[in-house]
Amino acid sequence: MDGKILADSTLNLGETVSYTFFRDGGHGWTVSGQEHRLGGQPRIMGILNVTPDSFSDGGRYLDVSAAVERGLALVEEGADILDVGGESTRPGAETVSETEELRRVAPVIERLAASTGTPISIDTTKAAVAREALAAGATIINDISALTFDPAMTDVCAASDCGIILMHMQGTPQTMQDAPSYENVVAEIVAYLDERIASLGQSGIARERIVVDPGIGFGKTAQHNLEILSHIAAFHALGRPVLIGHSRKRFLARLLGREIDERTNGTIGVAIAVAQQGAEIIRVHDVAAVKDALTAWWAVTACTMRDNLL
Repeated sequence: MDGKILADSTLNLGETVSYTFFRDGGHGWTVSGQEHRLGGQPRIMGILNVTPDSFSDGGRYLDVSAAVERGLALVEEGADILDVGGESTRPGAETVSETEELRRVAPVIERLAASTGTPISIDTTKAAVAREALAAGATIINDISALTFDPAMTDVCAASDCGIILMHMQGTPQTMQDAPSYENVVAEIVAYLDERIASLGQSGIARERIVVDPGIGFGKTAQHNLEILSHIAAFHALGRPVLIGHSRKRFLARLLGREIDERTNGTIGVAIAVAQQGAEIIRVHDVAAVKDALTAWWAVTACTMRDNLL
């Protein structure tokens, strides 16, 4: 395993195994003025879709109380971040009005923020939704358009100290899977994200606030997704933490021949593969299963890294 344990790393063994090892080159992420050191075992972002039509769990958590209960259950399972979304971005999904999106997410975020200290992310492309979500208690904006669909989104982020997740997408949710095409998918996505980071820097948004997401399944074929997932180091060259959101997605059906509710094992396999390459955040539906797998993987990996120094 590449990398070495930092001098201040610790290994505590008890009823719960706790590791604070970090690979060299681990990145900090500044959210609400506080730096979070990322590295070692990836952080888990739990998905909470407050939508009727999301590809995997649409309709299950439309009721505010049901959504809050689900969010708190994800925290109990080990989610480090809760990602709340009120508009489906599956291929071909219809757009949702700003008013309707806010109606879905604002009360859920407000109640979750009052019930847990776990950071909350708002998954939106709309500036007004992002602004109200921050006021309700969210501290991260997760924008699949990398702050390009709504011109006012950059101003919302610049006026806040929230964390920002920039994702790459070719096209829109309505068109992205029509005929995705690239000369070099990894190089083109890296160049796009690099340009977005630089552009936001000119608007006063510090790069330390940014996480990059190559956008698995957003304007990519199954082969494109595999190329991205096998080249995480290329995205680390941007100098920012990398988030991977592959949970239950269609390319797993191409690989495994499994329906949506049978893709947990495939999701876990990919999570370990990208964790081995240093991905800092992994966005999933099945928090407990992925968390357990990554904790076991990191227990072995951390001990191997320690033994290699002896």
